[in-house]
Amino acid sequence: MSPRAASTDGAADPARLWIVVGMLCLLMLINFADRAVLGLAAVPIMREMGLSHSEFGLIAASFFTFFSLSAAIGGFLVNRVATTWVLAGLALIWSLCQLPMLLPVTVTALVANRVLLGFGEGPAYPVAVHAAYKWFPREHRALPTSLIAVGALAGNGIVAPVIVTVIAAWSWQAAFGLLGLLGIVWCVAWLMVAREGPLVAEGRVTGSVVEPEKQLSYRRLLGCRTVVGVEIVGFSAYWLLTIAIVWLPAFLHQAFGYTPIQAGWIMMLASLCQIILLPGVSSLSDGLKRRGVSSRIAGGWVACAAVLASGLMVILMSLSTGSVLVIVCTVVAFSLCNVMFVLGPVLVADVTPVAQRGAALGMVNAITTLAGPFAPTVMGVMVDASAGTPEGTRNALLLSGLLAVVGASAGFVLIDPEADRARDAPSLRMERSSA
Repeated sequence: MSPRAASTDGAADPARLWIVVGMLCLLMLINFADRAVLGLAAVPIMREMGLSHSEFGLIAASFFTFFSLSAAIGGFLVNRVATTWVLAGLALIWSLCQLPMLLPVTVTALVANRVLLGFGEGPAYPVAVHAAYKWFPREHRALPTSLIAVGALAGNGIVAPVIVTVIAAWSWQAAFGLLGLLGIVWCVAWLMVAREGPLVAEGRVTGSVVEPEKQLSYRRLLGCRTVVGVEIVGFSAYWLLTIAIVWLPAFLHQAFGYTPIQAGWIMMLASLCQIILLPGVSSLSDGLKRRGVSSRIAGGWVACAAVLASGLMVILMSLSTGSVLVIVCTVVAFSLCNVMFVLGPVLVADVTPVAQRGAALGMVNAITTLAGPFAPTVMGVMVDASAGTPEGTRNALLLSGLLAVVGASAGFVLIDPEADRARDAPSLRMERSSA
């Protein structure tokens, strides 16, 4: 089946297409809510268990023990196994590991929960994106990616007031259990409605025969400038995302004087901003590509500009004392940084043969998310070094903002899908000739 025929077949069932995207959006909502619950419960957990900021940071970082490894494994797995079954299995793993939190919890049990949760959630985003790309051709991928990302970000912000309310009304353990039950419900619904998309392979047509798309060595693929650029910018953006998930509610409470409920609403404002921003930016990117603008500008420069602006806003936040300015910086900075997680996978897919796309997305995600274990630990150590004073929080935010500025600047130079495809074209032609 040619790409054109596949696209036509996929368009014959638009309802199924958007049902799948909607389910992937819900999956990522639950996924990130599972991560965010620890940060939203940071204050009662530290108080109940007698933890310092450094100790809590280490517990939060344990989530990433096998996160990057499982992301890479999951990427290679979906090159051979249907994404429908892989996603169901992943969701079941992280849902079941939440339920024991309803029992009396020790520090050891909390660490085990985060480690297992991280293993199950590591491949979730790249596999979900790969599943969506089986329904959308190259020039239409940014929008569905943004909708999946919105689900993830909604899990971090929009459900935050709900989680905080559950914690206040019952306990933080009840919030963990509720999310576990929601994950199991999603698994059942997904297996009832999900299908694999028609764009499972691409190639070129010679007469009536479709020649399958050739492949690159993974060493060559991972060494191309676009992939390296996406990894660098993505690392700095993921640093900010990890702070938002693990530390931002506590920072807003302890350093800027907001109550936990107010911090939850500020997180919700950031998510609402993302729901508007990300589809808008993705539509802009897709529209520019359809008008002939290069992927380097339409995807790479747009993403890098967003992360650069995010870093500058975090720096401004670290220097701010005004209540309104802190809210504005929080909402804008932690919204803009997520543009990279929408356009980054699109850029990687642009330079990757379809047969290798799942593995490439998984490996890039594995490298990008290495920021995960470092960010909460470094932030916690910096706060404790200042005896928990607001100055430590401000220094931690300043470091994060500078990291985003440096990463985005590197991305402007490195990301260039057109140049990478031109570089790889001779290798692909040579492989075809030898075949």
